[in-house]
Amino acid sequence: MGVLPYAPMHEYTFWNMSDMLNNIRVVLSHTSHPGNIGAAARAMKTMGLRYLYLINPRHYPDPQADAMAAGADDVLRDAVVCSSIDEALHGVVFTVAMTARLRDISIGVQTPREAMPLLLQHAASQPVALLFGTEMSGLTNEEIGKAQALVNIPADPGFSSLNLAAAVQVMGYELSVAAQGFVPVAQQVQSAPHEQLEGFFAHMEKTLFEIGFLTTQNPARMMQRLRRLYARARLEQEEINILRGILSIATEYNARLRARYQQENPDISNTHDVRKY
Repeated sequence: MGVLPYAPMHEYTFWNMSDMLNNIRVVLSHTSHPGNIGAAARAMKTMGLRYLYLINPRHYPDPQADAMAAGADDVLRDAVVCSSIDEALHGVVFTVAMTARLRDISIGVQTPREAMPLLLQHAASQPVALLFGTEMSGLTNEEIGKAQALVNIPADPGFSSLNLAAAVQVMGYELSVAAQGFVPVAQQVQSAPHEQLEGFFAHMEKTLFEIGFLTTQNPARMMQRLRRLYARARLEQEEINILRGILSIATEYNARLRARYQQENPDISNTHDVRKY
């Protein structure tokens, strides 16, 4: 039996989806083998995706990447090499992170078919990203924390690790399926971009340390949980401004309380937690 040819999406559909596809970037984190980069670029091009971001690839550019691209040389040529995940996600409002293993923190994991319509809704007006980890260990918990959705490709539980390019191909295909008959919903507000969210999380972590909520006992885990909470909320830019205003007032109030206590108790070390008295 012969191999069935791939049936391309209708030309009109691609034309109508061009702006949306231009808002989708594929981000590969710390890729080990350059051939996987080239193969991923080829998988992207077959699905109409053009924008490839590479976070600290071990070998790139490389002849093996060129060879495996097999006609997707333009995707490789225009690939953006970044030194950090924050650089790669700059301007992105919605990130889907890929995983093949269970995490030690409760996170809602979706299938590609469940997640891609939501990704497209955001891509209709703002940049979004598909985030893939290393070939051997996938994404770190820190990288997972940067995403708003976590996706697992259903596979045989006994052998669930897909080749990187195969995973990119599957996600590209699911995007094309979701695009059929897709009608963008007009958004009344703009979701906050990645860098604004990261600024908020840094501000929140600093404030929670200052007021004594975060302790030295695994504060990173607590911040992971808080990130997931706010990821579900899909914060808007104005909402982040409000939350950061609350954090600033909390910091100022804590500083005034501490200063007053130290004035009233000059013989007690200022390292004491004022909440104990």
